[in-house]
Amino acid sequence: MSALRIAIVGDRDAGFRPHVATDEALDHAATALGIAIDSHWVPTSSVLEGAGVESFRACDGLWIAPGSPYASLEGALGAIRFAREHGWPLVAT
Repeated sequence: MSALRIAIVGDRDAGFRPHVATDEALDHAATALGIAIDSHWVPTSSVLEGAGVESFRACDGLWIAPGSPYASLEGALGAIRFAREHGWPLVAT
């Protein structure tokens, strides 16, 4: 089985505990379920540039990271819109 691919949409800050916890939660889920999870952070500003949205198609689901304000609220909303309009699994915290 290939890895479950998750795009985490947010502006990662290693000093912000909820962002660290997001990574830890995915690591924990992978271990507990015995599956590989390949996650990557997508900055909110890249969603507006189109690069982020294109990367979503290669993912199995999206996670909207905690921690507003986002660098680009429009980018975060664009990711949510993509999931809604394309039937993509979405977690928003």
